[in-house]
Amino acid sequence: MKHKATRSIISYYDKESSSATEFRRIYSAILSTNGDNRPRTMLVTSAMVGEGKSITSSLLSITVASLTGSKVAVIDLDMRRPKLHEYFAISPGPGVAEVLLGKNNIKNVARSSGIPNLTIITSGKPTISPSDIFDRADIPGFLQELKFYFDTVIIDSPPIIPVSDPMLIADQVDGVIMVVKSGSTQREVVSRAINLLNNSAVNLMGIILNDQESVLPYYYKDRYYGYHYSNPPKK
Repeated sequence: MKHKATRSIISYYDKESSSATEFRRIYSAILSTNGDNRPRTMLVTSAMVGEGKSITSSLLSITVASLTGSKVAVIDLDMRRPKLHEYFAISPGPGVAEVLLGKNNIKNVARSSGIPNLTIITSGKPTISPSDIFDRADIPGFLQELKFYFDTVIIDSPPIIPVSDPMLIADQVDGVIMVVKSGSTQREVVSRAINLLNNSAVNLMGIILNDQESVLPYYYKDRYYGYHYSNPPKK
């Protein structure tokens, strides 16, 4: 039997915890790395499934909203394995799929997270394959509209190696963050993912390494780790 979260991740978020402190450091590092060009659209991905990218997206969005007081949106663009609706304990749709297919609009699918300044847009319920949706969609227009409504947009995308979806978006955002699960993902797999990003002229802002024991309830499939941020390897 699969257990789902019955409480939002926000109820477990403690701004005085070591993990919250680490995420503030991560965001500070992102800002310092980009100088005067504060990234407004950030895509969070991983090489493979199960590395913690969705929890990273969730916690980073909570951090930015709490720290800056600006309007932040976290977007679930992983239509194959959507997680954000579970972490924030809301219904799965409508969401991104309906917007990209022209069946709804951003204002209608935007959902309150339960904390000030943070909005969630779930993946929705695609009626065709995600690849077909991305092929048909006006991704630049979608991102431009998101930037009209929000100061910062954090996108939880599918992993890079199994599917092509992230590469259709990665070069259109201000920067990409890759999550790596220490002790799990093979070095060669991580290197291949980094090479795919670098070969596509993507702004790989950094890598988040998560490597510590879980502290969230067992029904979260991806674990909540201690996080460490580093600059990506040079091209």
